[in-house]
Amino acid sequence: MYFVYVIKSKKDNKHYAGITDNLSRRLKEHNRGKSSTPSTKNRGPFELIYFEKIEDRLSARKREKYFKTAAGRRFLKKKNKHSGVAQW
Repeated sequence: MYFVYVIKSKKDNKHYAGITDNLSRRLKEHNRGKSSTPSTKNRGPFELIYFEKIEDRLSARKREKYFKTAAGRRFLKKKNKHSGVAQW
């Protein structure tokens, strides 16, 4: 089981999409600056704004790439009109 997630930096309001097999651990890593990802390393703290559960890594990777497109950003904008974390 994998999770595709989108986090938002409280520092600069930018979004980051990623995949993980442990969502709680990964969010903690991002917020502690322990991420090896340069795009998030110094941008915390982060809040989780969206996630999906996906069975296999290949499908999760494809979905992650979708969220990095204009269509994916429009999808997130529509989903997150309501407060709280959106789960699909």
